[in-house]
Amino acid sequence: MSDVAERLGELRERGLYRRLRLIEGPQGPTVTLDGRQVLLLCSNNYLGLADRAAVREAAAEAALRWGAGAGASRLISGNMEPHLQLERRLAAFKGYERALLFGSGYLANSGVIAALAGRGEVVFSDELNHASIVDGCRLSRAETFVYRHADVEHLAWGLRQAGERASLVVTDGVFSMDGDLAPLPQLLDLARRHGARLMVDEAHATGAVGPGGRGSVSAAGLSGEVDVVVGTLGKALGSYGAYVCAEAELVELLVNRARSFIFSTAPPPSAAAAAMAALDVLEAEPELVERLQANAGILRRSLAAEGLAPGTSATQVVPVHVGEAEATMALCELALEKGVFAQGIRPPTVPEGSCRLRLTAMATHRREDLVAAAHMIGVAAREAGLVEAQPLAA
Repeated sequence: MSDVAERLGELRERGLYRRLRLIEGPQGPTVTLDGRQVLLLCSNNYLGLADRAAVREAAAEAALRWGAGAGASRLISGNMEPHLQLERRLAAFKGYERALLFGSGYLANSGVIAALAGRGEVVFSDELNHASIVDGCRLSRAETFVYRHADVEHLAWGLRQAGERASLVVTDGVFSMDGDLAPLPQLLDLARRHGARLMVDEAHATGAVGPGGRGSVSAAGLSGEVDVVVGTLGKALGSYGAYVCAEAELVELLVNRARSFIFSTAPPPSAAAAAMAALDVLEAEPELVERLQANAGILRRSLAAEGLAPGTSATQVVPVHVGEAEATMALCELALEKGVFAQGIRPPTVPEGSCRLRLTAMATHRREDLVAAAHMIGVAAREAGLVEAQPLAA
């Protein structure tokens, strides 16, 4: 047996083997998955804009006008008008001097952290931050202090220990696996007092929380005050790519120092145009954000009525905690048999023993579908022996 086969066998034994599932058609509240129609409860297309006609048409028109790809990195010959237009729109939307596009959220987080922190400095990272932040900390070659989740006292202790070496505090705004919010005012206060910058990843916050969907930083009243705001175009905005918002001088530094920007082909013009069209829709229809938040509340309450507590979630990301990987995937398959696609999340995405179904509400879900989905997951959990009690009265 080859070493590759041995590694795959080990993943299977530990319940960590993954396979690709085929979605046929666009990302809507229901999709055809491997030939079956199911309710989709694990998409990041939070506002349904990936399938919005205006967004699709903008992408198609841009591809016809500007080409299918940018052809080069931004610093070579790939800097095009759609990139500049979108950066201006994003900066205005977020309340910052400038924005800079990256090819993906992973490239943005890893590149920005490595550009802003280095040897001899300390980066402070929440223990539940996204993997792209974790890898950015590693690439920076700075010392990393991982503080307990949302624990400002632990962070304060670490900052005191670092002294003048404190460089950057980085956190998710909405945590991608638990759906809770970072304590941004306290984090900013600590960063200011210790001479460090604060960086917030708004990947799951843009379009989902805050006034008009402007994110967790805006919801906390800190637009323009948080030093660096990272966001994605591939979730609520329905496109692909990412951006960083900051003061103009810091953006210039990223243009010159962020390796993931310098050495990556620019995002395709169609993706930029689609994101601009999505921003148009979001600004014209802020009720989409309200609908998303309402649907998230319905999902959380419906799960709780089934005896499935959604933890600390306060957003559209709603986890159903199971524990071990094999039990999580068994629940995933049982729910799928009943017509609900809610993906199981296992290590290394989450720590050992904290596997869960990660459910996500969309603004385009119907109330009755969310209630029915929660019930079907509850039935599946009882069949799997994960919930003993009968569901509470509605």
